[in-house]
Amino acid sequence: MQDTIHCMQERFRAMQQAHLSEPNPDHATRSDRLKRLELALHRFSDPLMEAMQADFSHRSSSEAAAFDVTVPIGDVRMNRRHLRHWMRPRRYATPKHLLPGRGRVIPQPKGVVGVISPWNFPVYLATGPMAAAIAAGNRVMLKPSELTPHTSDVLKQMINELFDPNEVDVVLGGPDVAAAFSELPFGHLLFTGSTQVGRKVAETAARNLTPVTLELGGKSPAIIGQHADLAYAAKRIAFGKTVNAGQVCVAPDYALVPRAQMDSFAIQLVAVINEFFPDVAESDDYTAIISERHQHRLQSMIEEAEARGVNVIRVGDTRRATTRKEAPALLIDPPLDIRAMHEEIFGPILPIIPYDSQEEAMRFVATRPSPLALYIFTDNKAERDAWVTQSLSGGACVNETMMHVAVDTMPFGGVGESGMGAYHGKTGFDTFSHLKSVLYQPKLNTSFIFNPPMRPYKRIAGKLLRKII
Repeated sequence: MQDTIHCMQERFRAMQQAHLSEPNPDHATRSDRLKRLELALHRFSDPLMEAMQADFSHRSSSEAAAFDVTVPIGDVRMNRRHLRHWMRPRRYATPKHLLPGRGRVIPQPKGVVGVISPWNFPVYLATGPMAAAIAAGNRVMLKPSELTPHTSDVLKQMINELFDPNEVDVVLGGPDVAAAFSELPFGHLLFTGSTQVGRKVAETAARNLTPVTLELGGKSPAIIGQHADLAYAAKRIAFGKTVNAGQVCVAPDYALVPRAQMDSFAIQLVAVINEFFPDVAESDDYTAIISERHQHRLQSMIEEAEARGVNVIRVGDTRRATTRKEAPALLIDPPLDIRAMHEEIFGPILPIIPYDSQEEAMRFVATRPSPLALYIFTDNKAERDAWVTQSLSGGACVNETMMHVAVDTMPFGGVGESGMGAYHGKTGFDTFSHLKSVLYQPKLNTSFIFNPPMRPYKRIAGKLLRKII
């Protein structure tokens, strides 16, 4: 392992030197790198999907194709499409007292960007930040998750085949390597993962004053408004909770439902899940849990709920499955002190909590750590606007779950315990750029009034300035 860490440190220094020799790559260079990244995703799509299948014991082929191949390709193309415009100096207004000066902001690469990617979408959450960092002109060093070793191996092979190691490099290894990785003095470091590990990454990066973007998680609520279309809401929440078997940072973590609609909502949710997956154990469309440890954690949550007398509705039977599939489970009105109500679930378990008024529901969400996402289902504008404007979350959807992440033109990020900073689209380009403010000042200007000695006419000019500034 020490050899791996030493090699990683040497590679990092080589990338730093490469950046110094080409501190601001032109449009053609950046576009070429993005084009090669897209080519890599096309060329290695089948090996990547086979690797994900091996890592998960079963990965839905349709989900793998959509979320870990197609969406990343779209991400790369979006960056290429807008790159020339994003690279241009940006005009900013100049205060009257500094005229005729011209204010410009010039985006510049930060150098070597580090990306620590997770296991749940092992391609998308590795190549998405990578595309944004490349577009911004940086070199990229990627540390993929050790929980998806087959996928990580293919990612490394893919990058090695299409990129010079001084452009993009992939570092493999376990938690010790990841810890050493976060100690490197990157120009910027992006981490996607749990809040607990994110804190450690931020603490380590702070020693180098490395700016960080933390994409974490939390307990994202789905709220059934008092004016919701219950059947539609059940279908979209079922989708959000079963994609990747709930192993998604923005999956609905619990549902808040008007008390009078609890039974009806649960019945409709069960019906929709059965419609999606008539046989969960055999369905190609239903993904397995990433590891035995994670599966045992989910099972212990259900067992704790049952021991506390919670009505647990299991949708399907995976006890005889030959893979690590775990059937969806609904926890009806559980006590708030069980693990499923204070830990991020990250699996196909959905607690359903009753509420009696909108104020009560909003207070329930507001008194807990700000989530990465919030989902409000309602056909009433006032109810919709109250949730969108009065609640604090990283992002939100109205009458939808999860898909705001796919709007690659909008920023994606958390707030508070769900993360800091954002990327995607132009925000991603800006995150991985240093936005340098530059004032272009002609020699003939008004700055002389600030020069000593302060003559009477300068004092008069100063008083006039106070009126117009």
